[in-house]
Amino acid sequence: MKLDDVLAGYVPGPRGNDGLALAVLLKRQAHARLSVAYVRPPAVTTPGPARAEESAWLAYLREQADSALAQARELAGDDADYVVTAHRGSGRGLVELARRRGADVVVIGPAPGGAKGRISLGSTADQLLHSSSVPVMLAPRGFADAPPAAFDRVTLAYRRGPGCDQAVKVAARTAATLDVPLRLVTLVLSSGRRARIEEEMLIRLRDQAAADLRAAARGQRRRSPVEVEVLEGRNVAQALAATSWLPGEMIICASSDTGPLRRVFLGDTSIKILKAATRPVMILTRQP
Repeated sequence: MKLDDVLAGYVPGPRGNDGLALAVLLKRQAHARLSVAYVRPPAVTTPGPARAEESAWLAYLREQADSALAQARELAGDDADYVVTAHRGSGRGLVELARRRGADVVVIGPAPGGAKGRISLGSTADQLLHSSSVPVMLAPRGFADAPPAAFDRVTLAYRRGPGCDQAVKVAARTAATLDVPLRLVTLVLSSGRRARIEEEMLIRLRDQAAADLRAAARGQRRRSPVEVEVLEGRNVAQALAATSWLPGEMIICASSDTGPLRRVFLGDTSIKILKAATRPVMILTRQP
């Protein structure tokens, strides 16, 4: 995976600042180009007396876009490209813009109303996470308040399968680009009360997960150091809380194997990881 071109979707306010702070960090550490995009509603033109109102509406939209990008420029500086595009859906607008500009990743902030330090999903994220042809990265709420100085490590949520085996290679290249270690983790979920047969099954599952992680890590050590870890809990949130997370951690998840090729398509486990994560998360496209 290349990280030469970063596209940040921006809206004025804290959530836009969170996504932009993450995009700036990624751009700086990957030595990438940054484009900041504001998606405005389209202006519908119709003949007749309503054209005067439509002209006023278009002028208002332009004023809002100019104001939004001026705020973005205060945060990201002049070393970025600032773009306005029109679309009925902000997520779909970013998907089309990423395709036109050849972006390598789209970065956005959380939806409003989420918990501090967590990623919340709204309509923009939903559109991106089910149709983007490039990876999508999401910032948790409040990321811009105290962003880390740099990325410290890339952690891939690994599950056995061809799609995630490809994701290991992508995560390794990402870690090498950012010059940070790579960690592979597998989540093992269990109920709180264990019967003996369940305990035996859990031990076998844990051993298999550890073996899968070791196998996935082979061949990647030449690119960057690789750690492997099995995380156990009664649910995804508890499993993620069973390990330590560095301030500059990036979490990577593969798309569902049931989704379309070369598109982002969020599976059930990835959704749970997104909602439980306290660090930025990148969702990869499904690889053949």
